[in-house]
Amino acid sequence: MSRSVQASLVARLLIGLSLGYFLVMLDTTIVTVALPALSPSLSAQQWISNGYTLTFAAFLLTAGACSDRFGARRVFFMGLTSFAVLSLLSAFAFSPAVLIALRALLGTAGALLVPSSLSLIAVAYPAAGARAKAMGVWAAVSGTGLVAGPLLGGLLTQTFGWRAIFLVNVPVALVALALSRSAPATPPKPGRVDPIGQASAVIALSTLTYALVEHALWVLLLSAAAATVFVVSQRRPDAMLPRRLLSRGLLAGAIANFGLSGVLFVLSLYFQEFRGYSPSSTGLAFLPLTIPTAFNPIFTGRLVARIGPRIPAVSGFALMSSGTLLQAFAPGLSVMALALLGFGVSLAIPSLLTSVVGSAPPELAGIAGGALNASRQTGAALGVAILGALPAVTVALLAAAILLAVGAVISVMITN
Repeated sequence: MSRSVQASLVARLLIGLSLGYFLVMLDTTIVTVALPALSPSLSAQQWISNGYTLTFAAFLLTAGACSDRFGARRVFFMGLTSFAVLSLLSAFAFSPAVLIALRALLGTAGALLVPSSLSLIAVAYPAAGARAKAMGVWAAVSGTGLVAGPLLGGLLTQTFGWRAIFLVNVPVALVALALSRSAPATPPKPGRVDPIGQASAVIALSTLTYALVEHALWVLLLSAAAATVFVVSQRRPDAMLPRRLLSRGLLAGAIANFGLSGVLFVLSLYFQEFRGYSPSSTGLAFLPLTIPTAFNPIFTGRLVARIGPRIPAVSGFALMSSGTLLQAFAPGLSVMALALLGFGVSLAIPSLLTSVVGSAPPELAGIAGGALNASRQTGAALGVAILGALPAVTVALLAAAILLAVGAVISVMITN
């Protein structure tokens, strides 16, 4: 095979892998502006949003272990096919309860896609510099899904109804499958999936989210007990999450998504309920945030390849915090505030990906990617639950800005 043909296949593979994660991120936020049409209950709205991010976060570690054990190619194709089928079923959900259940299953399917795609990128781009640039492209395409969700969701909901926000996933999944056919077969790694670690992680996350959404603080005791079991279970040599993969980058990833998803949730309701925006107008209002994520991660990937992830990560958190603070106290400057948030996200997240995955051994790339994205989606679920429960928009945004500033401090200490 000539070098040009091989390069073309690798490029097609990268696009296919990026589209797979694009779907995962799109479904994180595409329901945001459609929530009032899905249910009048705030609790139901939070669970429609969190039912997805909760299972996505809870099963990412297991998905990473499965990717390393059974082969990234097989796990990626299984996740992508399941995601398409469940999206089709979600479009025909006949009640909020059924939709919440399907969203939870979608989150599980989405969890299979992330660590497997990162493992395949690590195999396709073995050189550190090329891998950083590839992850920049991956983050650009998938990151666009995260913040384009409100715009696309608003336009589809207002034009065709809320069912269209799930139907749109099917053709994208088919294109991703076609482009990913050249994915290399990765050798399976002996080991086990760690049922105790997985079960305790799911219980800890689900009960924590339930306690925050339903204000059932006594459930926090069960969450704390399950978290303790998880920590103890991970001390074994064959643990699902080896200690050497624990890093400050995981905590920074949780903070990034706490701020982003929490702010998107709060502002989506604020724009519609207090400013009287339609779903499509709300989506358009988020364009200043969306546009930077469509191109800036590619620049970030090149920047990280040259100077390392630390400076871009710190800069990204600083911009996110500044934009959120500006939105809180100068809502008339929403365009500038959301643009700062968008540029910040597109600097911070690709940098954290490169730091966490790049510092892991190749045979643990899947679980490393799973760990980072598990921490990010845990942060997203907590952001929606906590910021959505605060009494005023300004208070919620101020809390997010402070935590994002903490993220900047933590990022100073990540691996360069």
